[in-house]
Amino acid sequence: MANSVLPSTNQLRLTRLDLTDFRNYANLTWRPASRLVAIFGANGSGKTNLLEAVSLLVPGRGLRGARIGELARRGQSRPMWAVAARFMTRDGETEIGTGTLPEGPSERRIFRLDGATPRGQAEIAAKIAAVWLTPQMDRLFQEGASGRRRFLDRLVFALEPAHARQIAAHEAAMVNRNRLLAEGHPDASWLAGLEDQMARHSVAATVSRAALVAQLNAAMATSAKDFPAARMTLSCPIADRLASVPALQAEDWLRDCLAASRARDTAAGSSSLGAHRSDMMLEDAATGLPAAQASTGQQKALLIGTTLAHAILIEQVRGSAPLLLLDEPAVHLDPTRRRALFEALIHLPAQVLLTGTDAETFLSLADAAEGLEVGGGELHRDPRFNPS
Repeated sequence: MANSVLPSTNQLRLTRLDLTDFRNYANLTWRPASRLVAIFGANGSGKTNLLEAVSLLVPGRGLRGARIGELARRGQSRPMWAVAARFMTRDGETEIGTGTLPEGPSERRIFRLDGATPRGQAEIAAKIAAVWLTPQMDRLFQEGASGRRRFLDRLVFALEPAHARQIAAHEAAMVNRNRLLAEGHPDASWLAGLEDQMARHSVAATVSRAALVAQLNAAMATSAKDFPAARMTLSCPIADRLASVPALQAEDWLRDCLAASRARDTAAGSSSLGAHRSDMMLEDAATGLPAAQASTGQQKALLIGTTLAHAILIEQVRGSAPLLLLDEPAVHLDPTRRRALFEALIHLPAQVLLTGTDAETFLSLADAAEGLEVGGGELHRDPRFNPS
């Protein structure tokens, strides 16, 4: 295989990564030498840690969703850590950093954008985007709706950074409403105000989710080749209402429903309606087989196809493809699907970091990818990989 996609000034590229006391890395500087990078090593060697560090440079809690205090290297008297990177973007070079301050609390994380404090995480999201797939997502269709909802929202964030504010505002209003209901005899006007906030932010978030689902389905219908084309649906009463009425009418409906459900929600200790009640469903577009009923290998193929289509969609909308972080993507794939994945990555105009335990898994990419063995908190280039 040969790397048929040449670098372009429009393509987002990670050109340098610096880690300080992050996970098992005391001090690491890495300059990627290729658009495709295969990272391999024994379990626990730090492969996923490297991808996690990159994922923390975009808004959110990274691909593991870890607590800030868990990210520092063990054995320090004070748990501090830092991740910094240089990127080439369509607007030129930019530097992004995140971590904890020596004089600050260990659970407070800061960002730096070109040496200054950004106005908000949306300012960083406007610069770079990242998409990832992890082994934990293999259980996405066996677990509760909350995991699938987070997966969907992360897809939305990459295209619409303001979506994060809608979700956070809805959750804050919902928590306060639940607290007031639990206290008994709450002030009616205060409660109505919180329900108004829940209605507005729930509808706005659902509009964004539904738009992403429609866009992604269109992308998956045209981009699938050797992977099964997936079809995504949004299971959500708010989305159902929006299919037949304008957003303002949907807000009025939801506001009335919340007011009518106060007694029931008080007894349940939770809100029965809102953005937190949505679910994301995925099925094989050709057969209609729901992912929840598919084999592990089929589920993995559907998730990979969705992830690749999402990367293509981001390129279409933003003008440059995101960073693609694939942790153990070949696990559960048969040889045919594995070859299809590697072929797709070669032609995808995105910088890709993918991990596995054995170098042999990636040798078919030797002419297209940089090969790095991880061990002892260091990276070692494998001479068998010689990207052209």
